[in-house]
Amino acid sequence: MFCSKVKEFLSQKGVKFIERDISQDENALTELKKLGIMTTPVTVIDSEIVVGFDQSKLEQLLEG
Repeated sequence: MFCSKVKEFLSQKGVKFIERDISQDENALTELKKLGIMTTPVTVIDSEIVVGFDQSKLEQLLEG
């Protein structure tokens, strides 16, 4: 549910992104585990990590 919210938000802002589905991409799951995160969605902007759909944090990072 929140994955689609993040994708919709980024698309509305005109932000290009790479979607990685951990249920289909074992490497993506491995990378997520290395970050110590076991939930989705995870958005990485300029090495900053946003877990879940945190619209205000996403906006802040996109403006920065």
